[in-house]
Amino acid sequence: MRKRLSAVPAVLFAGVLATAGSAASAADSMNLMLNWTPTADHAPIYYAKAKGWYSEAGIDLTIEAGKGSALSAQRVGSNGANLGIADLPTAIQAVGKGADLKAVMVIYANSPQGFYWLKSSGINGPKDFVGRKIGNPPGDAARLMWPAFAKKVGIEANAVSFVNLSPQAKVGALKSKSVDIISDFYNEHDLKVREFGSDLGFLAWRSVGVNVYGNSLFVNGAYLAANPERVKKFVAITQRAYDACVKVFAPCLDALTASVSGLSPDNQRDQWERIKQLMRDDTTTQVALGAFDGARVKADYGLVQSLIGIDKPFDPATLFTNDYLDKNVRMTAK
Repeated sequence: MRKRLSAVPAVLFAGVLATAGSAASAADSMNLMLNWTPTADHAPIYYAKAKGWYSEAGIDLTIEAGKGSALSAQRVGSNGANLGIADLPTAIQAVGKGADLKAVMVIYANSPQGFYWLKSSGINGPKDFVGRKIGNPPGDAARLMWPAFAKKVGIEANAVSFVNLSPQAKVGALKSKSVDIISDFYNEHDLKVREFGSDLGFLAWRSVGVNVYGNSLFVNGAYLAANPERVKKFVAITQRAYDACVKVFAPCLDALTASVSGLSPDNQRDQWERIKQLMRDDTTTQVALGAFDGARVKADYGLVQSLIGIDKPFDPATLFTNDYLDKNVRMTAK
């Protein structure tokens, strides 16, 4: 009798394992490469994953930290990653070099790029950048787009020298004066204000007319052609997650800090408030959260082509699609 009773749980356990195995095999693996290490702007993705939204849709999502938009665009463009995050001008250059990319959702509708310096160094604005050292990573979008910024403000592109820095080393390098200027996203603005106070100098690229689209979600073209429904599910979930985090950020912050060690919750909250400003424009508030404006994409393409160059020109309308976005989900007006 004991043998028969003990055999029943074993059979049931085997059935559970079989069911779990079949559920795991039913989920389609998908990998997403971030533009940099995870911070507040990636929190909605971690939130959706923690809530099980991707797995419920049959997506087994792997998130990979990045090392700059250039690398992310290259990896996705060669199908080394299925999807990725990169700023639009960098992706335009990558497509011109043969990368197979399609933008499916914009995260930063406004350029997050900015330059920071110490007023005590004698710098009052971009004209004073001449002969100075700018610190940023070699794969940083600001370095790739520097010729566009330089032309806009009326200085020669070769009038500065660049110093390789990791993102984490920027503030320390500025403080030690090993560089004169650093480039950084507007997300981190509050951290620098606290660190340098009234001595902090700042210029947003968008304030001088270089307001190109920033971080956007890209998918490999061949992967999209082979898996349109899978991509559609991923985009819908991701758009839903960003909308949820715009409305209430606390659960998203919890999901981010639970997955990524070493982040200051206060700093990430400050970042998110700045990110919401960058996410908001007429198209994201009136068409859909994450939607591109075709005229702006065309203008960004023209800027890259005229100031930096595109190896193999292409129709900018083929670079993006809004077809996977829910038009009922819109960015808040304020």
